[in-house]
Amino acid sequence: MSENDDFDVADPGSRRRERERDDRTGRSASAARIAQQSTWVDLQVRQAMERGEFDDLPGTGKPIEDLGGEHDPDWWVKKLVERESIALLPPALALRKEDAGLDARLDAISIEREVRRELDDFNRRVVETRRQLQGGPPVITAVRDVDAEVEAWGERRTSRIEAQRAAARAAAPPPRKRSWWRRRRTR
Repeated sequence: MSENDDFDVADPGSRRRERERDDRTGRSASAARIAQQSTWVDLQVRQAMERGEFDDLPGTGKPIEDLGGEHDPDWWVKKLVERESIALLPPALALRKEDAGLDARLDAISIEREVRRELDDFNRRVVETRRQLQGGPPVITAVRDVDAEVEAWGERRTSRIEAQRAAARAAAPPPRKRSWWRRRRTR
C-alpha cells in the first residue's frame, strides 16, 4: 500500500474530483464555473445599467455615511435603534416616561372600557417592575387609581367636546335674515 492509496482512502471524493476536470483546460469544472460566474455577474450589471435600473437611486451624489471613521462592531445595533426609534431605558425610567405621557394617550381613547384596560395594564407593569430585583434606578412611579383616572378622563373629554362645539358655533356664519318680501310670500 502506497502513501497515495492512504490519501485516496481518507478522501474518497478525490478520485471523483479528478474525473470532473475539464479535458481541454485541465482545471476542475468548479473552477471554470467560478471564472464564468464573474463574467455572468458583470453581464447582468451591464444590462441593468443599460435599462437604467441604477438611475435615481436614493443617496445619489451624496457622500457615504460614516466612511473613513473608526470601525464600530455595534454599528448595526445603533442603526436599528435609530431607525426604529427604540428606547433603551431601564424599566423604572421607561415607566416614568410613560407615566408622564399617559394622560395624553388616554385622551386619544374614546371608550371608557379601553381607558380602564389601558390603566389596568399600566398598573400591572408598575407592580411587576417593582417586584423584579434588577439594578438601576428605583421604581418610584405610583400606580394610578383607575376610577379617579376614568372620572378625570371623562371631565377632560367633556370639556374638550364643549370647546369644540363652541369653536364650531363661533366659526359658523350667522343665519341669514329673510327679506321682507320672502316672508310675505310664505304666508
